[in-house]
Amino acid sequence: MPTSNKQVALVVGASRGIGRQIAIDLAKDGYAVVVAAKSTSDASKSSPFPPDPNSPASTISTVTREIHESGGEATAISVDTRDYTSIERMVAETIAKYGRLDVLVYNSGAIWWASVAKTPMKRFQLMQRVNVEGLYGVVQACLPHFGQRDGAWRGRIIIVSPPIYSRFFRGKTAYAMGKVGMSVLTKGLAMDFQREGKSEMAVTSIWPATAVQSTATQNMAQEDAKDLRTANVFSDAVLQMIKAPVEEVNGELLLDEDFLRMKGVSDFEKYNLVEGSRPRRIMPAGFPDLRVKEQDDEGRRVDSTKPMASKL
Repeated sequence: MPTSNKQVALVVGASRGIGRQIAIDLAKDGYAVVVAAKSTSDASKSSPFPPDPNSPASTISTVTREIHESGGEATAISVDTRDYTSIERMVAETIAKYGRLDVLVYNSGAIWWASVAKTPMKRFQLMQRVNVEGLYGVVQACLPHFGQRDGAWRGRIIIVSPPIYSRFFRGKTAYAMGKVGMSVLTKGLAMDFQREGKSEMAVTSIWPATAVQSTATQNMAQEDAKDLRTANVFSDAVLQMIKAPVEEVNGELLLDEDFLRMKGVSDFEKYNLVEGSRPRRIMPAGFPDLRVKEQDDEGRRVDSTKPMASKL
């Protein structure tokens, strides 16, 4: 099996916007990066190059070329996160190429912000398949490969999903159902790691404190650009989370700006899309604590993978 001297990062949803920036910055930081998404192209014919990072012309092929031309190591692998067979193939190709997996970033997502009455069933199903099923499938397929080196489980999983609070549901309930579900996976998987003694594994969710320039914000009015930060703020936070101690990030639902401030970053003007602007914070200053007093009391736990005990 081929092996890499570099740590290997798989970025799913890396064709443009935030995912593209994360892939490029991971490569600059010395990772061999698997750039994964649905969109492919002939990068040699992309004109202009590099293309607008938020346009359809930016694909996993062009992102991989960008990384190569800056001296980094990357491989483009197409994937449809709605199809578990496609996910399994992506992971198999990653391991065949590099022989290891150290970091997984799940940035793939479908978005539709509207009331329940104005969200067609097909839109709802697409969001659940890409946001929830896609994430679960990618995590499920990747998990065994974090433990392939000397029998130890070591790795970091970063998920683009929000803190859980009621205001997030307003006006976009169907979307929120999936994104909050992704955050539930972060919380639950972190508990699995703790219960199963995987002390070197961590899973973390990240969400923007202010609006970030991406495919989701490209249709904003030009006068609203003053409220945008570049994708670098999000990517910088991701890299810091990957390097942070496990106990600091495992199971946490974090905001990019707040985490960077905790790490000592104070200059955020460098991230503003419009020089001299003051982007408006879109996230609350604080969030509810989801833990209960009986947090660690599992009672008589039922485990579906084991035979049920006979009734007394």
